[in-house]
Amino acid sequence: MRTAPFASLRSLLAISDEQAMWRVQTQDDERAFAQLVRRWEGPIQRLAARMTGDAHRGEDLAQETFARVFAKRKDYQPSGKFSTWLWRIALNLCYDELRRRQRREESSLDGMGGEAIAALEAFVAPGSPPDKSLVEQERGELVRRALLQLSESYRAVLVLRHYENLKFREIAGVLDVPEGTVKSRMAEALTQMGRLLKPMLAVEANRDLNRESQPKESLMI
Repeated sequence: MRTAPFASLRSLLAISDEQAMWRVQTQDDERAFAQLVRRWEGPIQRLAARMTGDAHRGEDLAQETFARVFAKRKDYQPSGKFSTWLWRIALNLCYDELRRRQRREESSLDGMGGEAIAALEAFVAPGSPPDKSLVEQERGELVRRALLQLSESYRAVLVLRHYENLKFREIAGVLDVPEGTVKSRMAEALTQMGRLLKPMLAVEANRDLNRESQPKESLMI
């Protein structure tokens, strides 16, 4: 008799996202909903953090995403993939956040004001090894800084493809656009990233050269 709860737990862990969401939709199953949160909380936090440039806000938006999932559970279509529906809800919340921020600050993220820079300094790429060199950290920050300067549509495609490893057809489903549109946005996003990173990397290279040219005596102080 004691094994029954564990058998029930194993059964819950084995069900698909779609099966779990069906239980949430039809039975308000709290355990099934908690399982979905455990499975998807990390990816949704990463998405929101990269879209907004703020890791702490990313956590808040992830919570808002799952609250929205439960509130809209009756709207879920069982014939579709749960992940597609979830990514779409999360992205829409990110878009809302960016628009609120833009109205509030009355300035573009391209300006990289003090608040945005502080957010970038606090944002560390998930999964980065603790012994990562300072140079790699600085370059990672340059990439994140450039990412924040892309428009929402290009940023979303780049994040979903490069960081979350979604296929082009999956991204097309999330964004509800043709696959060809996703591919063209990806190409343009990479072009813009290259254009943005070129001067940033040039500044970094000049700084490194200046460091190397300093007298040895000054480095010993």
